Amino acid sequence: MIDLDTLDLPQLKALKRDIEKRISDYSERKRRAAYEAANAAAREYGFSLSELVTTSKAGKVTGPATPKYANPENPSQTWAGRGRQPRWFSEAIASGRTAEDLAISKP
Repeated sequence: MIDLDTLDLPQLKALKRDIEKRISDYSERKRRAAYEAANAAAREYGFSLSELVTTSKAGKVTGPATPKYANPENPSQTWAGRGRQPRWFSEAIASGRTAEDLAISKP
């Protein structure tokens, strides 16, 4: 055990650097071990880990959705019909307009 109360500031800073390095090394070893275990499991099924990771559709990032509705009073305000309705859309519906009235016309 180290008695921290007996160490001066440079010694404490050096100890801190050593601890941070050991934590980093430990994390890297664990990451490598996990990678090797996953790679070995993939090989059991005849794949490489990179094949499984690059061909996976799960978590696929897509671009922004195409707007379907526009605020007639401010056409720069649009909504794709996903997620929470914008206030202007809710207010227009409450005032008697339909979603079709707010739809962006296709050429």
